[in-house]
Amino acid sequence: MRLLVTGGCGFIGSNFVRWVLANHPEDEILNLDKLTYAGNPENLREIATYPGYGFQKGDISNSEDVAEAFSWSPDAVVNFAAETHVDRSIASPEAFVTTDVLGTYRLLEQARQREIRFLQISTDEVYGSIEQGSFNEESPLQPNSPYSASKAGADLLVRSYVRTYGLDAVIVRSSNNYGPFQYPEKVIPLFLTNLIEGRKVPLYGEGKNVRDWLYVQDNCRAIDTVLRQGVRGEVYNIGGGHELTNVALTDAILEAMEAGRDSIQFVPDRLGHDLRYSVDTSKIKSLGWEPEHDFQAGLRETAAWYKAHEDWWRPLKSGEFRRYYLEKYGDI
Repeated sequence: MRLLVTGGCGFIGSNFVRWVLANHPEDEILNLDKLTYAGNPENLREIATYPGYGFQKGDISNSEDVAEAFSWSPDAVVNFAAETHVDRSIASPEAFVTTDVLGTYRLLEQARQREIRFLQISTDEVYGSIEQGSFNEESPLQPNSPYSASKAGADLLVRSYVRTYGLDAVIVRSSNNYGPFQYPEKVIPLFLTNLIEGRKVPLYGEGKNVRDWLYVQDNCRAIDTVLRQGVRGEVYNIGGGHELTNVALTDAILEAMEAGRDSIQFVPDRLGHDLRYSVDTSKIKSLGWEPEHDFQAGLRETAAWYKAHEDWWRPLKSGEFRRYYLEKYGDI
């Protein structure tokens, strides 16, 4: 299979590229990536010369870049490319609408014209917050941030192309991912690297918000399962089955790093902060997928990776990131 993977230098995208080439060595991948701050070519350095891998720098919201990528004649598209950080979407929503909605439209148009499979990478955040129970794939979309709204808009575009044009498209909505190569603005790598640096960790509000945690390799297996087995027009939720309050997550990180609670700095809560995300994963489990990583073991592996790869993340936490961090949290 020839796969066009967009955003393949990002966290989940780069892990997916490596997973596919390791498990489907007959496949070929063209990675289309704009290389924004979170898209790091170092994430794929070890496979840069792999015979089944190619790279094109380009923006999915640019029709010429997208047309050039599709001229490679892929059999399927996996769209990871997105602006993803909720806090940044609150401060600067335009980039999220441009990439997540307009960019998805550009890709859908090419996929429609070429009649190839399209896999949209979405998020559980499109459902909004739920106090009890879990969202299933039929639950209404009620996004509460510009980020989740832009992803919901993209999902609805995909749905419309299935219903209107008969496009062979599927959508996956995963819970919070963690693991190697995650940009350090996200909570787990931010907390891990702060502790390595001897800094405190900024915990929103009282830490009562609940998230489900999914190891990135488990997510990559799930995405690949849907790519090859998913039914046209269907949505599949992906979750790790490890729901934790943010304060419980922080305690787990402190334990993994052998740090005390005096390393916590409580900071004002995020605007519009959803209380709890939870998804029913029975549908994807019917395809034979199950998460394999225990959360505590996965967290220890992740902590060990960041300890061993300071040369990867330290440059990312300088410059623009440091200015963003200081403005947001102060020098903690």
